[in-house]
Order: sequence, then C-alpha cells, then structure tokens
Amino acid sequence: MAAFEVRGGKTLRGEITPQGAKNEALQILCAVLLTSEPVTISNIPDIRDVNKLIELLRDMGVKVGKLATDTYIFQAESVNLDYMDSPEFVAQAGALRGSVMILGPMLGRYGRCQLPKPGGDKIGRRPMDTHFLGLEKLGGKLTLEGTDFYRIKVDGKLKGTYMLLDEASVTGTANILMAAVLAEGTTTIYNAACEPYLQQLCRMLVRMGANIQGIGSNLLTIEGVERLGGTEHRMLPDMIEIGSFIGLAAMTGSEITIKDCQIPQLGLIPDTFRKLGIQLEFRGDDIHIPAQAHYEIATYLDGSILTVSDHTWPGFTPDLLSIVLVVACQAKGTVLIHQKMFESRLFFVDKLIDMGAQIILCDPHRATVIGLDQRTRLRGITMSSPDIRAGVALLIAALSAEGTSTILNVEQIDRGYQHIDERLTALGADIRRI
Repeated sequence: MAAFEVRGGKTLRGEITPQGAKNEALQILCAVLLTSEPVTISNIPDIRDVNKLIELLRDMGVKVGKLATDTYIFQAESVNLDYMDSPEFVAQAGALRGSVMILGPMLGRYGRCQLPKPGGDKIGRRPMDTHFLGLEKLGGKLTLEGTDFYRIKVDGKLKGTYMLLDEASVTGTANILMAAVLAEGTTTIYNAACEPYLQQLCRMLVRMGANIQGIGSNLLTIEGVERLGGTEHRMLPDMIEIGSFIGLAAMTGSEITIKDCQIPQLGLIPDTFRKLGIQLEFRGDDIHIPAQAHYEIATYLDGSILTVSDHTWPGFTPDLLSIVLVVACQAKGTVLIHQKMFESRLFFVDKLIDMGAQIILCDPHRATVIGLDQRTRLRGITMSSPDIRAGVALLIAALSAEGTSTILNVEQIDRGYQHIDERLTALGADIRRI
C-alpha cells in the first residue's frame, strides 16, 4: 500500500493544467460500444479508474490503439459476448464503479448485458434502481441472481417510451440514453440529469448519428436510429480538479494559475469559492488565484451563517464539498456544510479535527466549520484516505499544515487524480511517495 509523506507549510507558485474529466470519461468510453466504426477520444486522464475501464473494454474485444499520451482510438467491431460469463469479467467489472456504464450500450446494440454489483468509493448507498427501471421501460427484462449479479436482456428490439426518472441520476440518465438512441421509436426522459458531462455525451452521440433534442435541459427526446457511426471527441477538463486547485491555492496562501478551464462549464463552482472569500481572476479561459494571507466566509444578507450544500446540476457538485470543508478550516468565519446526497462523505473530518481544525460533525450529513483564520496552523499527522475526494482534501490540509503528514491508502487518490504528487511537486510542494 503506497503512501504520501507531505512536508507542509510551503507556498506554491506556478501554472497547472487540469486533467480530462474522469466522470465524463466513464460515460464516453462506454459509448464506443454503440458502433462498429472507429471512435477517437482525446484528453483522456491517465488515472486508475479510467485505465481499468479501457482494459475491460479491450478484454471484451474492443480494439484499442494509443495515438498519444491522452488520445486513444477504439473500435468495437466484434465484441465477445461470451466474455461476460467469465470469472475474469466478474472480477474486473466488480472492482470498478464505472463498469455500470456498459449496460445501456450493450443492451441497445446487442440486446443483452450482465454485470456484477460494481465497486467504487464507500461514500454511502448508490442504488442502481434508476438504471434498471429506465432500461426495463425500454423493454429490458431484468433478472437478479443472489444480491449482487444482474442480467438484463430484450426480446427483439428496445421500444421507445416516455419515462419520468425517480431521480436525476447522471449515470442512470447516460445508460438509458445510450440504450434509447438505438431503440425503435421515440423515447422521452423527464427529470434527466443535465450535467456538462452528460451534455458532452449527447453531443458525441449526435455526431455519431443519434437524434437527441433538449440537450442541456432535464427533458430529453430521443428518436431511435438503426445504427451509429464513428466520430472524434475531446473531453472537458475535470471540474473537480479545478475546484481542488482553487482550494489548494487558498489553503496554502499560494499564487496559482489553472489553465484551460472551460469556465462557462463550471456552473456554481467559482461563485461558491468566492463565498468563502477566495479571490478568482478570469484570464481568458484560465483562472488565476492570487496569494491571500486571509479569506473571509460571506454571510447571508441578514447576517446569518452561510450554508454550502450539494445538489444535482446546476447545483453545486457533491464531489467538491470535501474541498470546501477543508478550505473553510482556515477561513475567517463559520460555515455549515450540508452533504445531502451521500451519508458517508463527511466521515473524514475526524482526521481534520486531529490536525487541529474546529469542526462539529452534527450528523452524517452536516458539519459546522469554525475557521481558524490562519491564527493557528494545522499540524501534521498520519491518516488514511477513505475515498478519492476526501483523500485530496486531506492532501490539501497536509500541504498547509505545520510539520510532516503521512497519508496512507493513496491508491484511492490515484483513482481520480492524474500523477497528483508529481504535478504539485512542480508547483513547489514537498510530497514524496513511499
């Protein structure tokens, strides 16, 4: 098990470019299963979860060629359906949360798919009901073997229909969408997710020949087509990395420029960090964060304490609440962090409290942070990364702390952040992988 040894208290400086978006990659890569023609995808992040998904697609029979460091060409000309019955497939798919995204494409093109219960971060319950309810409405027939193996197939072709999703699930919407583009007739998805990454998937499918209306809204209308062709696609930068770097700059009092951010796609992220008192300057498509000795949390107009909470898009992404929480530890003022969507994502705050942060964990969903205003530095400790986002929040805390911290289980961080130790070292951070 690898670990980071972090010597904190150093001011960072320089430019950093965000990786391609992990959450987009998991959808886009599985969409190559919808066509027998070549699909070229660029700005693919070199991270564990994405590399494992590429490996899974290759083992399923997809031809994979690497054209550049971040660019691959895929061709799903002859997918091996029998591979899904193998113990190797069960082991691969079961260890990777992103494997769930093969359901829609496989059902749409081949009429069947099977999948073990996917793995991933232990951040709370993430049921798959929305995926299967939507695919069943299109004509899929689901069989559950035991409690952790799913089989779904369709007799004949999928049929378009109207559906109102029980939740605006991003991955659920993506799976249903990828099945519906090859279904007969019209499919209407209401309460659809509309995140930028879902919009990217829609636009890619349109370039492949799909007929999708309502892109960017929560009402998608899909006219099924007979077949899809190849295309080229470039992924967005990862908004979670961008938010993490904003928080890192503030917490360490550093001057950092984040390059090529696709600012119009960031939604509430810049304004949320501004509410914490962090100065941001937009320079074209770059975000410059000047060095700040102090930053002050805003209050509501009546003077009451600010609440930062997560919500489905266009609300604030839950993946950045861990970053907001750790950044608030050294702000001036108080903020309530309300994690509505997952019940285990705040369970890393005990590590921050051990480092000297003033945090009250009210319940599994809410934490009140009383900022130290840089009057007292956090202190280095030994801790373990519980999930991807909490791991990076703890890394930011360690970089700002006095003394040396050891972060265990950094494989979790590697699943979502590309060579993060090397990239931050280039800015002046003191991180050693041990």
